[in-house]
Amino acid sequence: MAEEAARSGSTAGGDGPIIAVIVDDHAAIAAGVRYWCAQAVPPIELIDAEDRLADVWTGPGAEADVVIFDLELVPRRPDFGELRRLVDNGRRVIVYSQHTDDATAIKCVDLGALAYLTKREGPEHLVPAIRAAARGEAYTAPSLSGAFIADESPDRPRLSQRETEVLRAWFVSSSKDLVAAKLNITAKTVDTYITRVRVKYANVGRAARTKSELVGRALDDGLITLAELNRTDL
Repeated sequence: MAEEAARSGSTAGGDGPIIAVIVDDHAAIAAGVRYWCAQAVPPIELIDAEDRLADVWTGPGAEADVVIFDLELVPRRPDFGELRRLVDNGRRVIVYSQHTDDATAIKCVDLGALAYLTKREGPEHLVPAIRAAARGEAYTAPSLSGAFIADESPDRPRLSQRETEVLRAWFVSSSKDLVAAKLNITAKTVDTYITRVRVKYANVGRAARTKSELVGRALDDGLITLAELNRTDL
Protein backbone atom coordinates (compact mmCIF):
# COMPACT_ATOMS: atom_id res chain seq x y z
CA MET A 1 0.00 0.00 0.00
CA ALA A 2 2.82 2.40 0.80
CA GLU A 3 4.39 1.76 -2.60
CA GLU A 4 1.05 2.47 -4.33
CA ALA A 5 0.58 5.65 -2.33
CA ALA A 6 4.04 6.82 -3.35
CA ARG A 7 3.16 6.30 -7.01
CA SER A 8 -0.13 8.18 -6.69
CA GLY A 9 1.40 11.12 -4.88
CA SER A 10 2.09 13.03 -8.07
CA THR A 11 -1.55 12.83 -9.15
CA ALA A 12 -4.48 12.82 -6.75
CA GLY A 13 -3.94 15.83 -4.59
CA GLY A 14 -0.26 16.06 -5.55
CA ASP A 15 1.63 18.91 -7.17
CA GLY A 16 3.80 16.96 -9.60
CA PRO A 17 2.98 15.76 -13.11
CA ILE A 18 1.52 12.39 -13.95
CA ILE A 19 4.31 9.94 -14.75
CA ALA A 20 3.68 7.03 -17.09
CA VAL A 21 6.00 4.28 -18.26
CA ILE A 22 5.44 2.63 -21.64
CA VAL A 23 6.54 -0.93 -22.43
CA ASP A 24 6.47 -1.42 -26.19
CA ASP A 25 9.00 -2.87 -28.61
CA HIS A 26 7.99 -0.55 -31.47
CA ALA A 27 10.01 2.66 -31.32
CA ALA A 28 7.54 4.53 -33.51
CA ILE A 29 4.66 3.77 -31.14
CA ALA A 30 6.63 4.96 -28.11
CA ALA A 31 7.72 8.10 -29.96
CA GLY A 32 4.12 8.88 -30.86
CA VAL A 33 2.93 8.38 -27.30
CA ARG A 34 5.77 10.56 -26.01
CA TYR A 35 4.70 13.36 -28.36
CA TRP A 36 1.05 13.08 -27.32
CA CYS A 37 2.00 13.17 -23.64
CA ALA A 38 4.26 16.20 -24.16
CA GLN A 39 1.47 18.05 -25.97
CA ALA A 40 -1.13 17.26 -23.29
CA VAL A 41 -2.27 20.08 -21.01
CA PRO A 42 -0.82 19.74 -18.47
CA PRO A 43 1.96 17.56 -19.94
CA ILE A 44 2.38 13.95 -18.89
CA GLU A 45 5.91 12.72 -18.20
CA LEU A 46 6.68 9.53 -20.12
CA ILE A 47 9.40 6.98 -19.39
CA ASP A 48 10.24 4.69 -22.32
CA ALA A 49 11.11 1.18 -21.14
CA GLU A 50 11.17 -0.12 -24.74
CA ASP A 51 10.66 -3.90 -24.44
CA ARG A 52 12.39 -4.19 -21.05
CA LEU A 53 9.79 -5.32 -18.52
CA ALA A 54 12.44 -5.08 -15.81
CA ASP A 55 12.41 -1.28 -16.23
CA VAL A 56 8.84 -1.20 -14.96
CA TRP A 57 9.96 -2.71 -11.67
CA THR A 58 13.25 -0.88 -11.14
CA GLY A 59 14.55 2.66 -11.51
CA PRO A 60 12.22 5.52 -12.51
CA GLY A 61 9.67 3.12 -14.02
CA ALA A 62 8.98 1.61 -10.61
CA GLU A 63 7.59 4.95 -9.40
CA ALA A 64 5.40 5.63 -12.44
CA ASP A 65 1.73 6.31 -11.78
CA VAL A 66 0.59 4.40 -14.87
CA VAL A 67 1.98 1.52 -16.92
CA ILE A 68 1.14 1.58 -20.65
CA PHE A 69 1.57 -2.06 -21.58
CA ASP A 70 1.86 -3.68 -24.99
CA LEU A 71 0.53 -7.21 -24.63
CA GLU A 72 2.62 -8.63 -27.45
CA LEU A 73 6.29 -8.55 -26.52
CA VAL A 74 8.83 -11.34 -27.01
CA PRO A 75 7.98 -14.24 -27.52
CA ARG A 76 5.33 -12.59 -29.68
CA ARG A 77 2.21 -13.67 -27.89
CA PRO A 78 -0.22 -11.94 -25.52
CA ASP A 79 1.44 -11.79 -22.11
CA PHE A 80 -1.55 -12.10 -19.82
CA GLY A 81 0.69 -13.44 -17.07
CA GLU A 82 2.71 -10.22 -16.89
CA LEU A 83 -0.48 -8.17 -16.93
CA ARG A 84 -1.77 -10.18 -13.99
CA ARG A 85 1.52 -9.68 -12.12
CA LEU A 86 1.41 -5.93 -12.66
CA VAL A 87 -2.18 -5.68 -11.43
CA ASP A 88 -1.59 -8.00 -8.48
CA ASN A 89 1.24 -5.71 -7.39
CA GLY A 90 -0.99 -2.66 -7.37
CA ARG A 91 0.15 -1.14 -10.68
CA ARG A 92 -2.35 0.89 -12.65
CA VAL A 93 -2.25 -0.55 -16.14
CA ILE A 94 -3.48 0.57 -19.54
CA VAL A 95 -3.19 -2.13 -22.19
CA TYR A 96 -2.28 -0.53 -25.53
CA SER A 97 -2.39 -3.31 -28.07
CA GLN A 98 -2.63 -4.17 -31.74
CA HIS A 99 -5.16 -6.87 -30.86
CA THR A 100 -8.66 -5.74 -31.83
CA ASP A 101 -10.66 -8.85 -30.92
CA ASP A 102 -13.27 -8.53 -28.20
CA ALA A 103 -12.12 -11.60 -26.27
CA THR A 104 -8.64 -10.16 -25.67
CA ALA A 105 -10.05 -6.80 -24.57
CA ILE A 106 -12.50 -8.36 -22.14
CA LYS A 107 -9.88 -10.71 -20.69
CA CYS A 108 -7.52 -7.79 -20.00
CA VAL A 109 -10.22 -5.87 -18.15
CA ASP A 110 -11.23 -9.00 -16.24
CA LEU A 111 -7.57 -9.32 -15.18
CA GLY A 112 -7.66 -5.76 -13.82
CA ALA A 113 -6.48 -3.42 -16.59
CA LEU A 114 -8.05 0.01 -16.07
CA ALA A 115 -8.30 0.59 -19.83
CA TYR A 116 -7.91 -1.34 -23.05
CA LEU A 117 -7.06 0.67 -26.16
CA THR A 118 -6.17 -0.53 -29.61
CA LYS A 119 -3.32 1.16 -31.42
CA ARG A 120 -5.87 2.62 -33.82
CA GLU A 121 -7.04 4.85 -30.96
CA GLY A 122 -4.92 7.97 -30.66
CA PRO A 123 -4.32 10.76 -28.14
CA GLU A 124 -8.00 11.67 -27.86
CA HIS A 125 -8.42 8.43 -25.93
CA LEU A 126 -4.95 7.51 -24.66
CA VAL A 127 -4.34 10.80 -22.83
CA PRO A 128 -7.70 10.74 -20.97
CA ALA A 129 -7.12 7.05 -20.19
CA ILE A 130 -3.73 7.88 -18.62
CA ARG A 131 -5.28 10.63 -16.50
CA ALA A 132 -8.11 8.34 -15.38
CA ALA A 133 -5.74 5.48 -14.56
CA ALA A 134 -3.53 7.81 -12.52
CA ARG A 135 -6.60 8.50 -10.36
CA GLY A 136 -7.29 4.78 -10.10
CA GLU A 137 -10.32 5.03 -12.39
CA ALA A 138 -11.30 2.98 -15.42
CA TYR A 139 -11.59 4.44 -18.91
CA THR A 140 -13.83 2.92 -21.56
CA ALA A 141 -12.61 3.59 -25.09
CA PRO A 142 -14.92 2.96 -28.08
CA SER A 143 -13.27 -0.37 -28.85
CA LEU A 144 -13.79 -1.60 -25.30
CA SER A 145 -17.36 -0.34 -25.13
CA GLY A 146 -18.12 -2.28 -28.30
CA ALA A 147 -16.45 -5.37 -26.87
CA PHE A 148 -18.68 -5.29 -23.79
CA ILE A 149 -21.80 -4.83 -25.86
CA ALA A 150 -20.85 -7.81 -28.05
CA ASP A 151 -19.66 -9.96 -25.15
CA GLU A 152 -21.36 -13.34 -25.11
CA SER A 153 -20.24 -14.41 -21.64
CA PRO A 154 -23.11 -16.34 -20.00
CA ASP A 155 -23.39 -13.89 -17.06
CA ARG A 156 -23.39 -10.75 -19.24
CA PRO A 157 -26.64 -9.87 -21.00
CA ARG A 158 -26.43 -8.83 -24.62
CA LEU A 159 -27.62 -5.25 -24.74
CA SER A 160 -28.34 -3.39 -27.93
CA GLN A 161 -26.50 -0.17 -28.73
CA ARG A 162 -29.70 1.82 -28.04
CA GLU A 163 -30.35 0.04 -24.74
CA THR A 164 -26.83 0.87 -23.62
CA GLU A 165 -27.20 4.49 -24.72
CA VAL A 166 -30.46 4.93 -22.79
CA LEU A 167 -29.05 3.21 -19.72
CA ARG A 168 -25.94 5.40 -19.63
CA ALA A 169 -28.00 8.57 -20.12
CA TRP A 170 -30.34 7.56 -17.28
CA PHE A 171 -27.47 6.94 -14.89
CA VAL A 172 -26.25 10.52 -15.24
CA SER A 173 -29.70 12.14 -15.29
CA SER A 174 -32.08 12.91 -12.46
CA SER A 175 -35.19 11.78 -14.34
CA LYS A 176 -36.39 9.77 -17.30
CA ASP A 177 -37.96 12.93 -18.72
CA LEU A 178 -34.48 14.46 -19.04
CA VAL A 179 -33.23 11.31 -20.77
CA ALA A 180 -36.17 11.47 -23.18
CA ALA A 181 -35.44 15.08 -24.03
CA LYS A 182 -31.74 14.38 -24.52
CA LEU A 183 -32.30 11.40 -26.82
CA ASN A 184 -35.39 12.80 -28.55
CA ILE A 185 -37.66 9.94 -27.51
CA THR A 186 -40.62 9.71 -25.13
CA ALA A 187 -40.34 9.00 -21.42
CA LYS A 188 -42.43 5.87 -22.02
CA THR A 189 -39.84 4.65 -24.53
CA VAL A 190 -37.08 5.31 -22.00
CA ASP A 191 -38.99 3.21 -19.47
CA THR A 192 -39.43 0.44 -22.03
CA TYR A 193 -35.69 0.27 -22.75
CA ILE A 194 -34.83 0.19 -19.04
CA THR A 195 -37.39 -2.56 -18.45
CA ARG A 196 -35.83 -4.60 -21.26
CA VAL A 197 -32.41 -4.22 -19.66
CA ARG A 198 -33.76 -5.35 -16.27
CA VAL A 199 -35.31 -8.43 -17.89
CA LYS A 200 -32.05 -9.28 -19.65
CA TYR A 201 -30.11 -9.06 -16.39
CA ALA A 202 -32.72 -11.17 -14.60
CA ASN A 203 -32.49 -13.79 -17.35
CA VAL A 204 -28.77 -14.30 -16.65
CA GLY A 205 -29.30 -14.52 -12.90
CA ARG A 206 -28.23 -10.98 -12.03
CA ALA A 207 -31.47 -9.26 -11.12
CA ALA A 208 -31.33 -5.46 -10.81
CA ARG A 209 -34.62 -4.24 -9.35
CA THR A 210 -33.48 -0.74 -8.38
CA LYS A 211 -31.51 1.97 -10.13
CA SER A 212 -28.59 1.55 -7.73
CA GLU A 213 -28.50 -2.21 -8.38
CA LEU A 214 -28.53 -1.58 -12.11
CA VAL A 215 -25.70 0.92 -11.73
CA GLY A 216 -23.71 -1.77 -9.92
CA ARG A 217 -24.28 -4.26 -12.75
CA ALA A 218 -23.26 -1.68 -15.34
CA LEU A 219 -20.07 -0.84 -13.42
CA ASP A 220 -19.21 -4.53 -13.17
CA ASP A 221 -19.70 -4.94 -16.92
CA GLY A 222 -17.81 -1.80 -17.91
CA LEU A 223 -20.83 -0.05 -19.42
CA ILE A 224 -20.07 3.09 -17.41
CA THR A 225 -17.21 4.25 -15.18
CA LEU A 226 -17.08 5.73 -11.72
CA ALA A 227 -15.60 8.90 -13.19
CA GLU A 228 -18.72 9.38 -15.31
CA LEU A 229 -21.05 8.65 -12.39
CA ASN A 230 -19.20 11.04 -10.08
CA ARG A 231 -20.13 13.95 -12.32
CA THR A 232 -23.75 13.74 -11.17
CA ASP A 233 -26.00 12.68 -8.27
CA LEU A 234 -27.95 9.51 -8.91
